[in-house]
Amino acid sequence: MTIDELEQLLVQQPVAVLHRLARGRVHRHFRAGKRRLIEMILQHSSQNLAGLESDVQALIAERQSKPQPPQPPARPAGRAAGSPPRRPAHRGGEPESAEAAVSLTAWLEGIGVPAPQPFVPDPWQEEALAALDETDVVVSVPTGSGKTYVAVEAAKRAIAQNQTVIYTSPLKALSNTKYTEFSKIFGPDKVGILTGDRQENGQAPLLIMTTEILRNLLYDAASGEIDIRLDTLGLVILDESQYIADPERGVVWEETIIFCPSQAKLLLLSASIGNPQDIADWLTSIRPTTCQLVRHSKRTVPLRAGYLHPNGKLVPLFKTAAIPSGHAGHLHPEAKRLFFEYEEETLPSGRPRR
Repeated sequence: MTIDELEQLLVQQPVAVLHRLARGRVHRHFRAGKRRLIEMILQHSSQNLAGLESDVQALIAERQSKPQPPQPPARPAGRAAGSPPRRPAHRGGEPESAEAAVSLTAWLEGIGVPAPQPFVPDPWQEEALAALDETDVVVSVPTGSGKTYVAVEAAKRAIAQNQTVIYTSPLKALSNTKYTEFSKIFGPDKVGILTGDRQENGQAPLLIMTTEILRNLLYDAASGEIDIRLDTLGLVILDESQYIADPERGVVWEETIIFCPSQAKLLLLSASIGNPQDIADWLTSIRPTTCQLVRHSKRTVPLRAGYLHPNGKLVPLFKTAAIPSGHAGHLHPEAKRLFFEYEEETLPSGRPRR
């Protein structure tokens, strides 16, 4: 079979079959559309087309041996011009949800700037601040829940007691953002920043820095080069602490925690840490006080998912306004129709353009 014949055979296969062919051949193949997927499969199999052809034929035979679902009754011929194309049958073997699909108007309802309301701390925020008076704290809550409020209030209390506060983040860009934000809250004279690029107001009671910078300061202290800021250190805030699981940079967070002065409280913040209880238990085992986990799972700002077609049409991605958990039967029928329509439009008419 020539490469052109093999290409045409691949074009005739559903995307699910192409994904199976791509396993072991194409890295991150689930991110590619059908045309690009065919290009990558052929490119990675150019030295072994016979093996690719054998795999394709085996998958075709496997599909043909499976019982086919009953086909819906055929529509009358002569569909009126301008009417929407026939909606493709559901794919993937998942049952369709009988739930009525949400309209675009209902899906967009409530989005926008909310009406002003007096701020009232959530119970988990008050719990975290109360616990921080006595011990280290790990806060694991969804994005947008208000972790920064806990950091700001804890910093205010520590500064009021003439203690130094260090706030770390994994990125210089985030450190710069927090420096601007905290300067507005505390005043520019009380906030400093120490990164690889900036060193401003280094003797301020609240210092913003990357975690690597703090680790280096603690290294210096361990070698006898005591920095006066560590003598008065009362609170260390490690934002985005899920980086402790990073294969390359996680050791920085581990060493920072291990070398942190015992008189300073540790506040770890994360929206995506996978094992917060394990982290809290580890801190308890190596630090002089127990570490308390404050966990909250309900999203304060709910998420909604939509599908934006290249033609500019926006539709809900799921049948419900909220993001459901479960099988593909929850996908919005209009989103599926637009997706399959785009898939068919982008199929190569001849050899894929390279």
